[in-house]
Amino acid sequence: MYRTENRREIVAGATIFMTMAYIIIVNPVILSAAGIPFGAAMVATIVTAGVATLMCGIIAKRPFGMAPYMGENAFFAYSVVLAMSIAWTVALGAVFIAGVLFLIFSLSGWRRSALNAIPPFLTSVWGVSIGLFLLFIGLANAGISVPGIPGAPVDIGDLAQPEIIIVVIGIAVTLFLHLKKVVGSILIGTVVTMALGFIVGGMGYGTVLPSEVPSFFGPIPDWGEVFLQMDISGALAVNMIPIILVLFLMDFMDTTGTILGLSAKAGFLDYEGRLPKNDRTIQVDAASTVLAGAFGTSTTGTFVESATGIEQGGRTGKTAIVAGVLFLAMLALTPFFSSIPTGFLALIAAPALVVVGISMTSPIKNIDFEDMTQAIPAVLTIAFMLFTFNIGFGMSVGLISYPLVMTASGRRKEMSRLTWVLGGLGLLLFAFYPY
Repeated sequence: MYRTENRREIVAGATIFMTMAYIIIVNPVILSAAGIPFGAAMVATIVTAGVATLMCGIIAKRPFGMAPYMGENAFFAYSVVLAMSIAWTVALGAVFIAGVLFLIFSLSGWRRSALNAIPPFLTSVWGVSIGLFLLFIGLANAGISVPGIPGAPVDIGDLAQPEIIIVVIGIAVTLFLHLKKVVGSILIGTVVTMALGFIVGGMGYGTVLPSEVPSFFGPIPDWGEVFLQMDISGALAVNMIPIILVLFLMDFMDTTGTILGLSAKAGFLDYEGRLPKNDRTIQVDAASTVLAGAFGTSTTGTFVESATGIEQGGRTGKTAIVAGVLFLAMLALTPFFSSIPTGFLALIAAPALVVVGISMTSPIKNIDFEDMTQAIPAVLTIAFMLFTFNIGFGMSVGLISYPLVMTASGRRKEMSRLTWVLGGLGLLLFAFYPY
């Protein structure tokens, strides 16, 4: 019986790793857009995911995998560093500070009050919006969506290009496997896209496709380029307050929703549907973001893909320990991936971004578009996030518009005072944004 349980936990841990492994390529691709060296970002991603997942297994004793969040990494790279011209070292400092705040918050009694202040539909809107944002990035990386002309901001790319054909095939393969519920579908789709790129590039086609496969052997990229490079003093500037707030809110909402969902699936909730008082998952999750800032990557937390391991019977920390060890073992592959041209890596990541983006839109069913107090904040959030290409703007507009719409509808008493506080904090992003 003991051996059977161990075998089940090992299989569950390996399954979680397989479904999360795409982050090893996708996260550094996104962070490299912010100027972070790709190789160092990959090492930081692997170490952060490995250590955080091991902590979840050893300290929280839960079968959950942790890694840099999708969505938060896009906010870090595109909304903070690129859009606001903030140095990536300062952005890492903001991640670190947001993690410290979340850790303090998770140890206090404020967590439940904050959850009650943010309506559930709004958190669903954030998930849908970020999913569409990631899908847009995937299409842009693939060259399917390209900059347009004044009056028509985007245009369709040249679909006859070998690179785009390869990405379309990769997306189709990934979606097919995803529909068939194949374990590791996103990872398999990523590998298929990469293999096709090497084959076609080796035949002399394409402009960013490599002509040869790089060596699997070589030195591990210099982690020191990002390790402990966070600029905490720079992140304490007044104009960074709304950014830290958004990072905190994104981490808090992603973590709370994911952990509650996974815990319900695994049977860890009490009879009231709440986490047991001795559950340390949220604290470990918050600590992982502190580590992420120090290690050189974006906000880190519990991955919903952990559900695949739970389906395989994972119920203890052993599952997470197995997944964590497998993540750390991937350091051996960093010389290979860091030798691949960045342009090709962006193509490789495109199918994963598209499929993850589609998957993140599922909470749209929780939004009642017939209720204008939900429809107005929802549509404004999605519009501002996509059409300004800024996740922080979208989230802030939702926080600002919701209490205003509720007041105009005569339903002000249904909200807590903290809802107004969050709306006021959302205004700070617009007040301090360097236009």
